[in-house]
Amino acid sequence: MGRVIRGQRKGPGGIFKAHTTTRKGAAKLRRLDYAERHGYIRGVVKDIIHDPGRGAPLAVVQFRDPYRYKLRHENFIATEGMYTGQFVYCGKKATLNVGNCAPLGTLPEGTVVCNIEGKAGDRGALARASGNHAIVVSQNPDAGKTRVKLPSGSKKVLCNTSRAVIGIVAGGGRIDKPLLKAGRAYHKYKVKRNCWPRVRGVAMNPVEHPHGGGNHQHIGKPSTVRRNTPAGRKVGLIAARRTGRLRGSRKEKDRE
Repeated sequence: MGRVIRGQRKGPGGIFKAHTTTRKGAAKLRRLDYAERHGYIRGVVKDIIHDPGRGAPLAVVQFRDPYRYKLRHENFIATEGMYTGQFVYCGKKATLNVGNCAPLGTLPEGTVVCNIEGKAGDRGALARASGNHAIVVSQNPDAGKTRVKLPSGSKKVLCNTSRAVIGIVAGGGRIDKPLLKAGRAYHKYKVKRNCWPRVRGVAMNPVEHPHGGGNHQHIGKPSTVRRNTPAGRKVGLIAARRTGRLRGSRKEKDRE
């Protein structure tokens, strides 16, 4: 019987938990309230800050509480072109300007958006990484649905009351510059989680990995494994639909 492999040890957490101690807080939209459902509410960008472990900057937006005499600060994912002192408007009647937050149903087709809610009121789930954006493809007001093209290229039908921020996420082009040296990779992943450096399975001993051992570094068996493989054997290409290089040009099928 072999050792408990790395994939099994990652399950319970332990040393593999995310390093969250220096982070600035969850990046979310405002809690959905009456003001956003029926009109709009104005906020002001107080600061644009770096969040350790996140490629995109955060914008600290200050709103006046509609029910109590106090100020509320929200961490929005900053969009490209956002600046301190900028007024941002959130709600159904917000104008079509970069940085504003509005329901998908109010946006014209072709609008570039980011930080989209997967379900109305979840405060942002899709297209949140630096430089990412989605595009409103089509509207279906009768069914209350909006079709959106995500950064992956796939199209998703969402409820038209789900909110989105207009514009693209700031911090784009981050991966264009190569890391070049191990020290930069070390610091990049140090603030994220324990996932670097990653030792290849074929470089291990047979006791530590199903691909380990042998007189040359080779897998020696198919790298594809089935979905219900036991945890200690579940490495490689898990439940792969296809393997190998992508050959030929992929035709985009835009099914309505």
